[in-house]
This record gives sequence, C-alpha cells and structure tokens, in this order.
Amino acid sequence: MSTISRLPELVEITIDGRPVRVAAGTSVFDAARMNGTAIPTLCHLQNETPVGVCRLCVVDTGARVLAASCVRPVEPGMKVVTNSEKVLSARKTLLELLMADHPSPCARQEKSGDCELETLAQAAGVTQPRFLKRTVSRGIDDSSLAIAVDHDACILCDRCIRGCNEIKNNFVLGRMGKGYSAGIAFDLNAAMGDSTCISCGECMVSCPTGALTNKTVVGTSIAAGSDAEGFEAEELLQLPVFKGVSGTFLELNRGAIVKRRFRPGEIICREGEFGSTAFYILEGKARVSLSAPIAHVKTQGGAKGLFKKLTSTLAARDADVRSEETRDRTIPIDASVDLAYGNPVAELGSGDLFGEMTCMNFYPRSATVIAETDVVAFEMLRNVLDIMMKNKSFRAQIDQNYRKRALENHLRGVPMFADLSPDFIEHLKGSVELQRFAPGQIIARQGDAAGSFYLVRIGFVKISETYPGGELVLAYLSRGDYFGEIGLLGGGVRTATCTALDHVELVRISGGDFRDMVERFPSVRQGLEAVAAERATQNQQRMQTVRSVPIDQFLSQGLMEAQSLLILDLNSCTRCDACVNACADAHDGVTRLVREGLRFEQYLVATSCRQCRDPLCMVGCPVGSIRRRNSLEVIIEDWCIGCGLCARNCPYGNINLHPFDVMVDDLERPGRKKAVVKQKATSCDLCTHLKEPSCVYACPHDAAHRVDPRTFFSEMLGGGSSK
Repeated sequence: MSTISRLPELVEITIDGRPVRVAAGTSVFDAARMNGTAIPTLCHLQNETPVGVCRLCVVDTGARVLAASCVRPVEPGMKVVTNSEKVLSARKTLLELLMADHPSPCARQEKSGDCELETLAQAAGVTQPRFLKRTVSRGIDDSSLAIAVDHDACILCDRCIRGCNEIKNNFVLGRMGKGYSAGIAFDLNAAMGDSTCISCGECMVSCPTGALTNKTVVGTSIAAGSDAEGFEAEELLQLPVFKGVSGTFLELNRGAIVKRRFRPGEIICREGEFGSTAFYILEGKARVSLSAPIAHVKTQGGAKGLFKKLTSTLAARDADVRSEETRDRTIPIDASVDLAYGNPVAELGSGDLFGEMTCMNFYPRSATVIAETDVVAFEMLRNVLDIMMKNKSFRAQIDQNYRKRALENHLRGVPMFADLSPDFIEHLKGSVELQRFAPGQIIARQGDAAGSFYLVRIGFVKISETYPGGELVLAYLSRGDYFGEIGLLGGGVRTATCTALDHVELVRISGGDFRDMVERFPSVRQGLEAVAAERATQNQQRMQTVRSVPIDQFLSQGLMEAQSLLILDLNSCTRCDACVNACADAHDGVTRLVREGLRFEQYLVATSCRQCRDPLCMVGCPVGSIRRRNSLEVIIEDWCIGCGLCARNCPYGNINLHPFDVMVDDLERPGRKKAVVKQKATSCDLCTHLKEPSCVYACPHDAAHRVDPRTFFSEMLGGGSSK
C-alpha cells in the first residue's frame, strides 16, 4: 500500500491590501518577508526561534491591540496592515523608549556606523527621545581580551543568548534581574573574562548594537614581513588548535595573527626586548637560552677610605657564596620548560607555546629563541591567544606538555621539595589542577577555609593582609614560588588574601595530596613548617607595628614598605654631596644614591634602595632574578638579563643598570665570540663589603644614617609610649 505525502495546508491572508497564500502556522513576520514586505525588528533573526521582546515588528491584524508579527501566526482571512499611521506611531514610541536607555552613538555606531537600533531610530525621525535617560550606568565590562561589553548599550533583545546557547551550545549567557535592573549575565554574573566564555564571537556577531563589539587595540597589528604568510580564516579552522573558534572572529582579527617561517640559525625573539606577542610552533625545533652572563655584580677591593679604588665586577656564584643557597636553582622562563642553572639551554618543538607571559602582561622576553631547523610558527596578539587558551583541545595539549616536561623541574626548583620521590611526582602530574586567574581576581581570601596548596606557574600573585587601618602587602610571588602552606599546616584558615596581579596560572595541589606529601616526606614538612613559622613571625611584627604606628600615615609616606632607610638630617646636612660621591666611588662610578626624595619633618629620605618588605621591583621580572634573602634583604641574582623592568617598576628610582663589557656567542656567526655591552641591574647593597655604608661613613657632619623606619619614626608619628 503506497503512502501519499500531503501538501501543507495553505492559508490566504492580505498584507497591506495584497492577497498572499502561506502555509498554516507561518508567522505574520515570515509571511510578509517571503512576499517582499519588510517589517523592522531588533530581536528576531531569520531561522531563529522568535521571542517577541523588542516589539518593533508590531502590525495591525484587526484585533483590539497591535500584535508582534514574529510570534503571531497567520489565520484564514486575516487582514494585516504593516505601515498605517497607528503602527508607525507605535514603532516610533518604542524606538524612543529604547533610545532613552541607549548611549548614542554606541561603540558599534562609532566604529562602523551600523548600530541597528540607531539606524532604525534615524529612519523613523527619532532624534531627541521624549523620555528621560537612565541616570545610573549599568557598567562596562573590559575583562575579556577579545570582546568589549557595554551593558548600557544592551537592549535585552536576547540575540546574544540565543547565539551562545542555540547556535554554539556553550550556555554561558543568560538574563538576570527583573524590570529596570534586568540585564545579560555571563555564568552566575561573572565578568566575561572570568567566565567560561570561550570568546567564539557568536554573541558579538549576533548583537544589533554596541553592547558586544570586537575589541581591537589601535596600533598593535603584527607587522607583516618577508617571513609572514597570508592565510584565510578557513585555513586556521582546519587546525586542531583553532577548533571551535568563530571564523568571524578570526576574520575581524586578521591582523592579530600571522604565520612565520624561520630558517636555521634565525632569531625568533631576543631576551630583554619588550614584546606583545606569543609564538606557537607548528613545525620544527628551536633552541631557547640566555645570552646574559651568569654572574653577580660584586664590589672588589679594600676600603681604607680610598673609595675610588673600588670596582664593580661580574663574579661567578662560587666567588660570592650565599649561605642560604643549598643547591642550584632552575631559571624560570616564559616557556613550557625552565632552564638549568648550570646549563641554561633547552629545546622547544612542535606544539610548544612560548612568550605567553610577554603576550598577556607585556613583560620583556625572558630568553633568546633561535630556530635550530626550519621552523613554522604562529605569532599572535593577546586577544587571539586568550581565545586559544580557552579552547579545550588546545588547553589540554598545553597542560599536558607542562605536566610532562616542566612540573617536575618546577617542583624540584623549590629546595624543600628536592626529596620528593619520582613515584609521588608522577602521582602529582596526574592529580594537580592547572588554574587561570585574570588580573585583580581573588584566589583565596583572608579568613576562608584553607583547602589547597599552590605553585605559581605564570604571572605574579599579591599576598596581603587586611587591618582596620588598611591593607598591607606582604609579598609578591612569581614563577617557582608557592603559597597556602600556613593555612594547611596551621588552623585550616587562610591568614592572608591572595590576588592575581596580572594574568596568572597556578598549579593547585589538593589538601589531600598536600597532607599525604608532608606525612610521607618529613624533610618537606620541616622545610614548610620553618618557612611558615618565619612568615608568621614577620606577620606578627607587622601587626605590632600597626598597633603602635598610625598605619594610614605610614602607608601614605611609603615608610611601611621599607626595612632600611637612608635618611639625611637636614638640620646638619650642608648639601656637600660627599655621600653621593662616596657611593659612586664605592661602586665603580655608578652611584646608587641620589640626594633627593621624600621629606618628613627635618629628615630627607634619600633616593636609595629601601630594602622594601614588599618590593615592587620583583613584579614582572621575566626570569625571576630578584628575590629576598631570609633576612628580607632584596638581592638581584646572577642570571639577571638586564631588561630594566625592575628599574622602571621601582617607585623610588632606586635601581640602576650597570654596563659591563663581556664576550658572548655571536648569533650571526655561529662558533665565534664578540664583545658586547651587557647590563646588570644593581641596587644599594648596604656596602656589605665594608664595615658600614660608604655614604654614612663619608658624611662629615653626621647627617646620614641608616635606620629601621618603624622604630625611628614610631614616636614621631604618635606611636610612642602613652601616658
């Protein structure tokens, strides 16, 4: 028995006086569109489920009220009017209401002149809406590197929500709030950059206004060169690393990623140079190394009052032994591997990403990378890198490379973890969790329950404590540092707030694995307990300072940061500059002291390293060469590459760059050496090679003194003994 397919039932209606026949169930909007009559809309797109939220598509169907044509099905004999005075007046009123709640021009109108709302308003003759504008801003979300979010420009059309959920099946966007406070939200009202959004760009493409726009940074398109190749978005989408990325986004950001080819021996990037891009190797092998000499800046010679005979030289570590160093450290670099101290050379290959910290945080390059074979690599700006890092397959590949190649070195780079057994490290490789945090995002809050131990993989973490008088920064932690041990070893409560200072990646070790580690390896427990006790003692000292000295005054003067200040008593100082000259003579002609700075009462806090308790100079060091001794003295390690970022970061101008003539490998002519000038960062070393600082010794009027600011200024600030 054959079956006969039935044709759809047709319904006859009239639209603006013209008879049309459409299938039953067709919406009035689609019936008009299919027959050449355009009806304006903002919330409805072809082939989308209609929602009828903007109401601009209202038509007159002969009923008591106007109907939204996108959700109104046709009925036999229906007479539809789309352009009567009544309909046009209603649409104009709706446009006025929307424009009263919309910044004009919005970002999209400014960039491309195609904001759909403003275009419709202009066509309808809406210039100045009759209704009051919103007085309270809903805010701008600038957390995503790819998409700019302006909640004030959002008209709640839901097109972004449907694009995210129905087209891409990502289910990140939704509505929140009611009435006047309604808006779109990412996940549970997180910032877009902190949400599970993968920056595919579908919401941005769907948005009719400037609420979601492509974020481009003027002047940062990657410069095309002879080694750069053009390509289409479709070509990129064929690569696994770009799986799931919006082709539209790639087209809009065509200048933010290029494919480059490097010949053997060609330099891909050079240490110390500032950059804004990362590299992903598609094919070939590259050599990553440091060209800066591994040596401390050390002052040589005897004192005997003849400062001019002292010279600063580069000394190997065995000529400048530091008592707390019990083993060689690895040198952290901006790649999937770290460099061994004794031989700072490593190899990168297909699937490796390097330059991530430079790209995301605009820090100097941490190492020189040279092609060993023919290399094909993508060079990209941070908005493209951010999308790739949210790509699950690419992220899994990068994380796997880290677990396989770098995690063990990362752990063993911490001296107290040197005794971890190979089997336990193998266990950690499979159990640790790699987490990312955006700038300003809180990782752990003071007072919260402690359940994890963290290693810093990329970026810088600020550790701070909150007191009634304000916030005290305890430390800045970088790659190779760790935190969270005090809460786990102590009462199970976080004693400080940990915040991502820039784009941060952490290795999270669960509380269970941490407890197993300290139980199985007593030396690890002893080391962690010693550090925890030392940090707790330092925190207690700070608490006593806070109780005895008005913290707001101390903070405003920048004195809380210092543990050693060079002060000049202006009542005794004759401005003879003997202190400055003595400092220069004691350090090979490069002074580390300037007789200018903060004035407090009759004292001048000279521009000389304060040995800050919270050294901003450490933030951003691409190789982690600035650290603190157990005595809290800030020192610069011998693998400093001389990029100068620490000098720029020091708020007091207390770090200088000292030039040295050295012989290095000639990268242009392999196998040969050449003489070059290399810089090393230097700061006040308190003239540890002498009995007292040269500046203090040289002052003929007893005006220069090195003091502990908390003790010296305590009584002056009102913190002395009370009666």
